[in-house]
Amino acid sequence: MGNYSVVVLDFETTGLSPNCGDRAIEIGAVLIENNQIVDRFQSLMNPGMQISRFIEEYTGITNQMLSNAPSIADVMRKFAAFMAQHHLVAHNAGFDSRFLDAELQRINQQRCQEFACSMLVSRRIYPDSPSHSLETLVRYKGLKTDGVHHRALADAEMTGHLWISMVNDLKAEHKLKWVPFDLMQQLSRVSKASAPSFLKRAADKQG
Repeated sequence: MGNYSVVVLDFETTGLSPNCGDRAIEIGAVLIENNQIVDRFQSLMNPGMQISRFIEEYTGITNQMLSNAPSIADVMRKFAAFMAQHHLVAHNAGFDSRFLDAELQRINQQRCQEFACSMLVSRRIYPDSPSHSLETLVRYKGLKTDGVHHRALADAEMTGHLWISMVNDLKAEHKLKWVPFDLMQQLSRVSKASAPSFLKRAADKQG
């Protein structure tokens, strides 16, 4: 019941919106099974355009690095196989899901899996955190980090550790025996104020 797999993913991109012609330049992802990271996926990808100096400085990814990278289509085909049928998680899932869907569409694929947003869930579980950015939550929870921000695999790993921490804390603090994926999705949609009673009801149902 409590064991399911999730792929936690993160994109670095040329800008904020695939609808405005922005493309992915790096993807990083971790596969979590039995609440442990068991596999990783990471690749730069050549967007076929120059990226701005702002994005170079923000991500540390240079035009030089991208000119030698495989095409987005090649990487997305490989990632589609890695992602398989697993549930999907991202920190600010609206952003990553838009890029994932846009890049999959370009290779005539579409996802059938649903996303959960670790940022929305964290707001319900850790209302006292000073903010719910990934960096702040990592510090707030003392999670493992290699200190690199805004590179896709490092961010995916940190989001993975955050997800594992949230599952463990829900079990420890809210007496949940297991934390199904759809419970995490529902939790992200309830108001902060009603989160405690929602979790109590969920624990009571599990008996």
